Amino acid sequence: MAFAKISATAGYVPQRVVTNDELAAVMPTSDDWIVSHTGIHTRHYAMDGENTSDLATAVGRQLLQQAKLEADQIDLLIVSTITPDALTPSTACIVQGKLGADNAVAFDISAACAGFVFAMSIADKMMAGGTFRHAMIISAEVNSKMMDFTDRTSAVFFGDAAGGVILTRTENPEEEFLVTEKIQSDGRQAATIHSGQIQPLTTIAGDNYPTTDAFYQDGRAVFEFATNTVPQQIRTMLAAAQINPDQLDKVICHQANLRIIETICQKLNLPFDRFMHTVERYGNTSSAGIPLTLARLTPSADQTQLILLSGFGAGLDYGSMVIKL
Repeated sequence: MAFAKISATAGYVPQRVVTNDELAAVMPTSDDWIVSHTGIHTRHYAMDGENTSDLATAVGRQLLQQAKLEADQIDLLIVSTITPDALTPSTACIVQGKLGADNAVAFDISAACAGFVFAMSIADKMMAGGTFRHAMIISAEVNSKMMDFTDRTSAVFFGDAAGGVILTRTENPEEEFLVTEKIQSDGRQAATIHSGQIQPLTTIAGDNYPTTDAFYQDGRAVFEFATNTVPQQIRTMLAAAQINPDQLDKVICHQANLRIIETICQKLNLPFDRFMHTVERYGNTSSAGIPLTLARLTPSADQTQLILLSGFGAGLDYGSMVIKL
């Protein structure tokens, strides 16, 4: 059996910074309202012709540089996104072409804001068979292109970003990055969050043309789910692995909004300084939020850190894992 270690982390955001005041100019909101309800001050939008594959490619190049690898050494490329360039081809295949990662098996997954955790779990299982040597896992989102800017309950939260890691095969079980995990889904609440719905054909006519809907979320239902179901999943996972929460060096939750992160912190009874958060600066970047935040963590040369990752979003999909870095 082969094992996998994290050999590089990276994050990327577009240059264009969007303030709360700028959003307040086009919808009924204010900087005070947004900060008090979400903790978000700014976010970044891809407004210079960048699409999701461009953000992902920028992260991929950083990862290759950090891991000191050539693109053709990557043999597995997974992109997590709910804002792809297109329904087909996959964004991962587009990124593979842009990077020149000609030897990589490339595909997308869609697990919303839990996407990075789900993708890491998939990559770990695929690498365990020993077929793959270097796996690149990227979460990339251009949420801005799916926003309804008349809906302040959704639009003020979101930003655009990408983040990712490279996993490298190792024969040493002590280097395995994944300590424990728990991933779950609740399709009964599928209507709570949705985006990009495409209606089926009703008549054959020359003016038929496919259209999609903007992003929608039931904010109250999302808050209840994130602050009740998610902490319970984390506690169950840690107990099964006989890990005391105090053993965790850092916690990186989905960067939904600061109030949710604060509430999860209280329910886990951990000091807030163990929770890494970038949501104030970058907003909710969907599946990109966890790897974008993870990239800000500086690995210690002489100490292994235990890090809890927890993602949750549309589906409803939710997943938590403890990793070693």
